[in-house]
Amino acid sequence: MDLALTPEQTLIRDTAREFASKEVQPQAARIDKEHRFPAELIKKMGELGLMGIAVPDAWGGAGMDAVSYVLALEEICKACASTGVIMSVNNSLVCDPILNFGTDAQKQRWLSPLASGKMLGCYALSEPEAGSDAAAQKTNARKDGDHWLISGTKNFITNAPQADVVLVFATTDAASKHHGISAFLVPTNTPGLTVGPADDKLGIRGSHSAQIFFDNCRVPADALLGAEGDGFRVAMRTLDGGRIGIAAQAVGIAQAAFEAATHYAVERKTFGKPISEHQAIQFKLADMSTEIDAARMLLWRAAVTKDEGRKYGKEAAMAKVFASEVANKVAKEAVQVFGGYGYLTDYPVERHYRDAKITEIYEGTSEIQRLVIAAALLKE
Repeated sequence: MDLALTPEQTLIRDTAREFASKEVQPQAARIDKEHRFPAELIKKMGELGLMGIAVPDAWGGAGMDAVSYVLALEEICKACASTGVIMSVNNSLVCDPILNFGTDAQKQRWLSPLASGKMLGCYALSEPEAGSDAAAQKTNARKDGDHWLISGTKNFITNAPQADVVLVFATTDAASKHHGISAFLVPTNTPGLTVGPADDKLGIRGSHSAQIFFDNCRVPADALLGAEGDGFRVAMRTLDGGRIGIAAQAVGIAQAAFEAATHYAVERKTFGKPISEHQAIQFKLADMSTEIDAARMLLWRAAVTKDEGRKYGKEAAMAKVFASEVANKVAKEAVQVFGGYGYLTDYPVERHYRDAKITEIYEGTSEIQRLVIAAALLKE
């Protein structure tokens, strides 16, 4: 794998880095404290092409590759994990499936405004009793003439309170089990669709999630994304790409925590010298840096594999499980380097610690990633 970035990849990384440093990072603590959705930042990210990085120019996106996407996403997440996951969901879980499975009419209606940041999307797969077991869907869609009526409840839906469109998965043929699940694009202002109150969460507090309720929500036939019964395939392929995005988020969180710990270690003195001169702290920093680099390499490999058009599910799962666990370890160690100060909200490492945990859970838990990896290995 060539580790040298192209001029285009370098440009989007540097663009995201500058934007994150100047506009995102200064607001990150307040976004977290106030549980505030960063609407103005999302609008600017759309203008910079960050909300539809891999979407072709013809459909309003930046027309770049998966490597460019993870480079940019890491920079945004390093500054603010909440802002980063809003970007990740819109790119990976909404734009990508519309690009891969949508009709030209669907792309014209949804993809262009989503990729340009004029609209925001969400992805509704999880349910109160169907998380890791995604095939256990209870939300259903039944035909009513030339329309569909959708009923059910979706859980933990990131971007739901602000989204303009929801990609929802529902059972259209219960007898066919996971082959009887279909995907629909539903405007959030459709009668019968209700978004619940925002969840009160441990971390990523500026990224709002909520339940979505469907009560005979009536949508036309052209709301179907892909073929009838193809929803589970749409969902799983989409999650493969989404896991690359969450791995990028985890690397960004870990890098932010590491840099904060390193700077503090140089400045903080104990026993007459900076704590960075104590071997115990040096070993922590060395392990943190090594593991972040390893996570980043797995992330880049997954992105390159996707760009090359090869199957990348195993690589995405490896990147996601390793990077998320590294993020949690590094954030924990960063708090330890700060000592008592690390436990205070005056410093950013406690926020990184809280933000890191979710990366081991959403878009497939660490346990699910290991099942995906093992299944792929046993087929080789």
